[in-house]
Amino acid sequence: MPDPSRPADSAVVSRLTNQTELARDSFAGLVLVARSFVFTLAGALFGLLSLAPELLLVVVPPLLAGLALFLATLVPMARHQRAFLHADEALAAQLGAVATGLRDVVACGAQDRTAARTYALIEAEARTARRLARWTAARSLALGIAGQLPVLLLLAAAPWLLRRHLTTGDVVGALTYLTQALQPALQTVMQALGSAGTRLLVVLERLTGGAPPATPPAPPTVRAAPPATGPRVEFRATTFSYGTGAQPVLRDLDLTVEPGEHLVVVGPSGTGKSTLTGLAAGLLTPTSGEVRIAGRAPSAPAATGPDPHRVLIPQQAYVFTGTVRENLLYLCPDGAPPQAVQASLDAVGLGPLVDRLGGPDAALDPAALSQGERQLLALGRAHLSPAPLVLLDEATCHLDPAAEERAERAFRDRPGTLVVVAHRISSARRADRILVLDGPHTALGTHTELLRRSPLYRDLAGGWDPQCPERPRSEAGSR
Repeated sequence: MPDPSRPADSAVVSRLTNQTELARDSFAGLVLVARSFVFTLAGALFGLLSLAPELLLVVVPPLLAGLALFLATLVPMARHQRAFLHADEALAAQLGAVATGLRDVVACGAQDRTAARTYALIEAEARTARRLARWTAARSLALGIAGQLPVLLLLAAAPWLLRRHLTTGDVVGALTYLTQALQPALQTVMQALGSAGTRLLVVLERLTGGAPPATPPAPPTVRAAPPATGPRVEFRATTFSYGTGAQPVLRDLDLTVEPGEHLVVVGPSGTGKSTLTGLAAGLLTPTSGEVRIAGRAPSAPAATGPDPHRVLIPQQAYVFTGTVRENLLYLCPDGAPPQAVQASLDAVGLGPLVDRLGGPDAALDPAALSQGERQLLALGRAHLSPAPLVLLDEATCHLDPAAEERAERAFRDRPGTLVVVAHRISSARRADRILVLDGPHTALGTHTELLRRSPLYRDLAGGWDPQCPERPRSEAGSR
């Protein structure tokens, strides 16, 4: 019975029609070839009998042996043809997924695992292709026994046949029946049954066997709740530049984000906001100075899987081909109970989107999602993860203000340390503290404090919200 929570597969009618037509055409072709072969075989054998009954003693035994060998190969060939088809489809699906999700693979450090899985599928297809080739060789042997061996035996038995009062014309006539009628008919019928016949068996199996029963998902492992407080994030005289001789993006930055604090980072483009999150995530290494997360230098992401200690959601959210649940649980290596999944969906406002997609187990096509929908899914994934440090680098820029506020409040209520690169003044107002980046000049404080002592922050706040009520009138009039 179909699952009403899953979206309808719009391609199933096309696939069913195509396979039905393929089965019909293959069956019609086989009937025509088989009918032609039967009449040709009967005519050739009757012609040999009319020439001399002794000719049948030479021709019929190898002919029957070759046909028996060929019929014996049909079932194994169909089985290996089916295995090859499944292996080819699995490899094509894997290559398609890797091609469309290459950025996801690199971003998640899954290159080795993806390459190993792809190589295993390539090896599986190569093994099935070699088995199929061996049975194809057996079919060629059967054709040789049924079609070529009678000719050789007839030539070898020619002296014996001549001594039994057959004429040279009888022997030549028998050769003509074999080479001009029987051999072409044998080659045609074996080729048709060997290719179209095995293909027909595979298609009929798919049409009549139905889809394999879905394997029920393994019961999720209950993960430990995230710690009540997150790690301390420290930048100690941190300087970073992109390349030797380039101007530093960050210069001698000293900053401490306390455990459980909500910090928002603002500043003009190019002042190092994304660089700061990259340093905290371990994606970048300081040119000088150091970065400490919970007292330790952040290491580069491992190739074995997601980092359980921190999660970075960039502006371009990564969503890979799979189910909604697989996307949400990607940062949860031990799984998550359904209650936790639902709680994260409700917290970030992801529930309506998941319902529209067909539920948590619905297949997901990243290309069919808007940028805002991809950001919501990535935010739900980060909220569900056990990582105590969350870095959001303009991860809500494609959401409307109401959805952005709901998502940021969900992360603020979530235990752990939160660093947000903001693009709206509303995000800064919700923070415990705000870091203003402006090249060598930085400022740190609350929204109200920075309005009083940071001209750049006043400019940013005024650009975001011209009616900013917190902006002092005296400062507004003095500028």
